[in-house]
Amino acid sequence: MLGVALPRVIRLAFVASRFATGLLLATSVAVAADKPVRFWNLTGETVTSLRLAPTGTKDYGPDLTRGDSDGAVDHDERLAIKSLAPGTYDASIGFKSGRACKVTGLNIEAASVFSIEEKDLSSCGK
Repeated sequence: MLGVALPRVIRLAFVASRFATGLLLATSVAVAADKPVRFWNLTGETVTSLRLAPTGTKDYGPDLTRGDSDGAVDHDERLAIKSLAPGTYDASIGFKSGRACKVTGLNIEAASVFSIEEKDLSSCGK
């Protein structure tokens, strides 16, 4: 009798573990979909303008800093960005000091944090 019951128990355990794995995956996907992309300012300056365009284009979208409560992103602050599709972007970034720069090839993934550091900036001017 034990020889007959054991395979059934193993099958039930296998089915239960597959169900639990599927439930965990579905839950993690739903949670990731709810989390916005976040910009992390690591430039050492306050960002007062951040606009993104698909890499290789000049189709810059709206100023994303308007989504912050004070309209600027301080050094080491993170800004939640809703409704941003994953992809590779170029950025136009402006600072409180009046300096403006470009950043190319930002790889942005869903529900992730992307950062911009001083070393990422190019074509800076006032």
